[in-house]
Amino acid sequence: MDRVERARQLFENFDIDALLVTSSSNRFYLSGFKGSSGVLLITKNAAVLVTDFRYKTQAAEQAKGYRVVMHTAPIPEEVAKLAKDLSIKKLGFEQDDVTFSTYRTYDSQLNEAETKLVPVTGLVEKLRLIKDESEIKIVKDAASIADAAFSHIIEFIRPGLTEREVSNELEFFMRKNGAISSSFDIIVASGYRSALPHGVASDKTIETGELVTLDFGAYYKGYCSDITRTVAIGNVSDELKEIYQVVYDAQMLGMKGIKPGMTGKEADALTRDYIASKGYGDYFGHSTGHGIGLDVHEGPALSVKSDTLLEPGMLVTVEPGIYISGLGGVRIEDDALITKDGNESLTHSPKSLITIS
Repeated sequence: MDRVERARQLFENFDIDALLVTSSSNRFYLSGFKGSSGVLLITKNAAVLVTDFRYKTQAAEQAKGYRVVMHTAPIPEEVAKLAKDLSIKKLGFEQDDVTFSTYRTYDSQLNEAETKLVPVTGLVEKLRLIKDESEIKIVKDAASIADAAFSHIIEFIRPGLTEREVSNELEFFMRKNGAISSSFDIIVASGYRSALPHGVASDKTIETGELVTLDFGAYYKGYCSDITRTVAIGNVSDELKEIYQVVYDAQMLGMKGIKPGMTGKEADALTRDYIASKGYGDYFGHSTGHGIGLDVHEGPALSVKSDTLLEPGMLVTVEPGIYISGLGGVRIEDDALITKDGNESLTHSPKSLITIS
């Protein structure tokens, strides 16, 4: 319940006396409950999990320290009853997770309990920024599965296969080696499609003379890894080799330079400024990286707009890229743990250009 206590300590910052947690990731973080349905209601003195009969046994086993309530009425109505019983006057809700329609339903029910809904952003996410030792261990293991999958796939991939066949093989390998699933829809983008930063695998056939971008990760014990490598199928043009080298050098600069005390925008500049200096600034249109953990995209952002200070215990990706429509693209990505004096790479797959014949 240490995480719950830390959440309670932030109530005053948001002028609330209770928090309604609807985000599935935040619900798991605060309670350990893995069911697909349910909300948490946390006050300064109580912690309640509202779920349904399907999860009665599971909730009792996983949500230690919580009072478990099986709702028979719709969840908003059950929450309103609890709010009245617990004398909640100002109830924070996760506005980024709640639709307007759902908000209106809660608001209507809570009016009768004389409880005011207060929009809250980032309360639990702030706690999630810095990972504890158990979380770091899980992500390291997830990264190891991804590394093993890359070693496997470079032996599997060859001209004539479709992107989807490569994607399926990656997912099958990761599941066979302990992953629950992939962290996200696997990106396999070959040839002209490698210029698509999020080119999810298609039925396109992989051909000799192309670059192939492989972006994937293992979803393991509730946490995500995220790695990208770009490989060559046979000999590729000098222009593609040049782009690869620029991205490689930028990514190495990022991994060497990112450290605690930097802002997200300062970390982003390490790779962005180098790519711009080589004349490719207009072809790098996304952020240098993002946080990983329960979600594959979470804080902190390594972007031109991020003033978040990097701190030891944060987990981030470092993934510069160059994308030229009609020609192709390159991205290289590692997962990194911010340490007291720099960072530690959690992914270790080779980054020099691999040519597959």
